[in-house]
Amino acid sequence: MTDTSVIEIGLQALLLAGKLAGPFLLVVLAIGTLVGLAQSVTQLQEQTITFVPKFLASGMVLLVAGNWMLGQAIAFTHHLFDMIPSLLS
Repeated sequence: MTDTSVIEIGLQALLLAGKLAGPFLLVVLAIGTLVGLAQSVTQLQEQTITFVPKFLASGMVLLVAGNWMLGQAIAFTHHLFDMIPSLLS
């Protein structure tokens, strides 16, 4: 196992983490911005109001993109297992 292969595996893992976290982060950011804007307009400054919409939106992201996310994680794991013989030599 060379240092190049370790860096390549680490880079692939970081890219996968970004791809899997990206939909959650984008949706929660958008919901938080919209709710924050609505709170500013109505001058209602309650911190707990944003929790339920973010929670529901995260659940929707998981329902819509969960199959794709699981497929990406499984493909990455299969790729790592397939690389084991070449890493040992």
